[in-house]
Amino acid sequence: MKTKEEIVNNWLPRYTGETLENFGKYILLTNFANYVELFATWNNVPIIGKDRPFQCATADGITIINFGMGSPSAATVMDLLSAIAPKAVLFLGKCGGLKKRNKLGDLILPIAAIRGEGTSRDYFPPEVPAMPAFALQKAISTTIRDFNTDYWTGTVYTTNRRVWEHDDTFKEYLTAVRAYAIDMETATIFTVGFYNKIPTGALLLVSDSPMVPDGVKTEASDKKVTTEYVERHLKIGMASLKQLINNGATVRHLQF
Repeated sequence: MKTKEEIVNNWLPRYTGETLENFGKYILLTNFANYVELFATWNNVPIIGKDRPFQCATADGITIINFGMGSPSAATVMDLLSAIAPKAVLFLGKCGGLKKRNKLGDLILPIAAIRGEGTSRDYFPPEVPAMPAFALQKAISTTIRDFNTDYWTGTVYTTNRRVWEHDDTFKEYLTAVRAYAIDMETATIFTVGFYNKIPTGALLLVSDSPMVPDGVKTEASDKKVTTEYVERHLKIGMASLKQLINNGATVRHLQF
């Protein structure tokens, strides 16, 4: 295999266990197996690739993929998705809320992401901003309102560091850059999507408040978020893509 097309056409099925023709043109990305399980149960479809790095399920033109955690995996799945040229990719991730006003279960619709993770520099120089496709974020915003739910907008800081909650210097930096939330994937997904001409968006669920000791994620707090807020998060994501499908809207990134 010499070309990128040959590689991704071979590797997307290898990573997921799914054939290219069975993928939907609208993609939900997640870091968690239970999102895929819920999607499969609600739509009465099988989960594909339980023995593969990425698990997926497809129904009504939408495929959900659990790609794991971190920016390298996020870049990998966005590169591999170029094999099917999706019409839209929506990331349903969890994040740490960085503002005092944030509460567990809040939704954050990022208007941009700060590329603190490093992976995205293999695709664009650091001065290129990581931004979602506006039309996709607009569809998500409309859908959230349809669910009679509020949300925050702002910038998410994406980092490779998984354990930083003890680092006061890093916390001061996060305050200085005015980031609203922190995660490990959003900037990479936006950047690599832009690189591959794939429209991307994100809707993040606040799962902890890591700027204060009592807010650092624990097993108990994570279970609370999963029990009380994950179903709504997934339903909004599914409904947002269905809105695009039903309206026939085209979601584009401007390419130079």
